[in-house]
Formats: sequence, structure tokens, C-alpha cells
Amino acid sequence: MKNKLIIIVPGQFNSIFFEIFFKALKKIKILSPLLLICNKKDFVKNANKNKYTGKIQSIKNLGEIEKKMINIIDIKIKVSKKKHIQRTYNNKYLEDCFNTAFKIIKKKLSYKLLNGPINKNIFLKNKYLGITEYISKYFRTNNVGMLIYNKKLSVCPLTTHLPIKFVTKRITKKLIEDRLKIINNFYLDKFKFKPKIGVTGLNPHCESISSFNEDKKVISPAIKSSKKKGISVFGPYPADTIFLKQNRSKFNVILGMYHDQVLTPLKTLYEYDAINITMGLPFLRVSPDHGPNEKMVNKNLSNPTSLFKALEFLDQN
Repeated sequence: MKNKLIIIVPGQFNSIFFEIFFKALKKIKILSPLLLICNKKDFVKNANKNKYTGKIQSIKNLGEIEKKMINIIDIKIKVSKKKHIQRTYNNKYLEDCFNTAFKIIKKKLSYKLLNGPINKNIFLKNKYLGITEYISKYFRTNNVGMLIYNKKLSVCPLTTHLPIKFVTKRITKKLIEDRLKIINNFYLDKFKFKPKIGVTGLNPHCESISSFNEDKKVISPAIKSSKKKGISVFGPYPADTIFLKQNRSKFNVILGMYHDQVLTPLKTLYEYDAINITMGLPFLRVSPDHGPNEKMVNKNLSNPTSLFKALEFLDQN
């Protein structure tokens, strides 16, 4: 299934995506044909700015795809001098890009999707916790998981972009069991081995002065039941020590209870050498593990490593 079409939704206007995208094209060789779903005029402007000299073409159907050039489905966007109106136009444009990509995937003409960084607060308008949930809702897939993947060590937050005060209410035995199953199945399917999974506790040192300790009442039973189902899972471990070198080396994946509990140490260890994968979808969806970083636009200083890794992952799977 390698060398199949990679669909790319560059994401929002005024981001660093095209800067790192053209750096990627110069750095790595992608064997799969590329289809960008974006505004062609904006693409050409950025191509010229980044001195890209490769061939590009607009297409109207996938039968016109050429492997040795950049293929573009041109998505129109309205323009306004008023910022609040332009923001609405930008959101509509981004929605049109995603919907076009989703229709191609639903027709099973591709199973690989990469989206560029997106300002979730502006685009999602608090309707979804993140792009993971936005995409899974469209495909009516409830049981999904966010995997921040690095070959040496990956992490998965049980709850994603959820305010801390709501985290404890979301943590259930079933949710942990479901997430462990998704991780296990994803590794077996994509990497052909059973992963060793470490699970963090919720409370400091896995202890609590409360009469209800989630680590003992919820997390531990979920780990025990998952072990009985053949999943190689261990824990719970205190979050402040599981990432020590001698501890993290025992695992392929660490499942944490909330976003920053596992993403902060992973990014400290590997910085941009990781990608965001949505597990549980009927296709592969990845994105660079960083935001649009509007403050860095036009400075040519952004690190392209995460996009390199994302493109290589899709090209090889």
C-alpha cells in the first residue's frame, strides 16, 4: 500500500506551513504523489517566496494526478479588508479544504491525510476539543486516540485539550481500557509488534488525601483487566519519575491522564522530532506536532523536522 496518494490540507492562512513544506521538499524524497487542497494563488505566492522551482498543476479529478509534480485542487477564498469578516472567510475556506479531502477519503481514493497547523480556538470555536475530535466526528468514529509518535518513545494523553478542572470527571475504567486497546492495535497494525505501554497515575506519587483515589479505584483496575486481554501494559507510575531515562526505556508508549502530563516531557526530550497521529480512524491522519506560530511567519526560522517526519511516515505506510 506504499506510494499511494498523500492528501495535504495546508491549514490556515498566515502560518509557517509553506515555509516548512518547501524545506521538506528540498530535504527528503517522497515517492507517493502529493495532492494539496488549498488556494492555488496562495500556494504559488508562497512557492515563489520560498524559491520552489518544481512543477505544479491544477486538477479537477484524481485521474489527472501526476506523480512528479505538485497537484493542487484549487479552493476559492473570499477577501475582506475587515479582520473579523476575513476571519469568517478563512474559517469557511478551511472547512471547504477539509470537506474536499474527506470526500476523497470516503470514496476510498486515498487513505493518507496530512493537515498543517491550525489555530483551534479560531477555527473550532470551542465546538471541539481539537482537530482530532473534529475529524472523528465527521467520520462518526468515537473511539479515537491522539498519539504523539517518536520511534524511541511515544505518548498518548487520555484526555486531550481539556481544561484541568474537567479531567477527573472524564477518567473512567472503560476509557482507559479503550485507549489501551487502540494503542495496542495500532502498533500491531502499523509497526507489526506488540507495544509495551506504561501508564501514569493521576495524582502526585499515585497517592491522594481524598477518600477516593483514582489511581487505585479506576486506573489500576483498568490496567489489570487490559493485561488479562493480552495487552502488555504496566503501572500506574508516578508521572514525575516515569520519564527518567531508566524508566522510559522500558516502554514504547506512555499513556498519561491529561495533555501536558505527557506532552511536556516528550517535547522536552525530542523537541520537534515527533508527529501527531490520530489512532482509530479508517485512514491515516497525521500532522506536525506544533501550531501555526503566526509570530514566526516570514522569518524563515521555523524548524521543519516534525513535517519531515510526518511526510516520511505517510510515504512509508
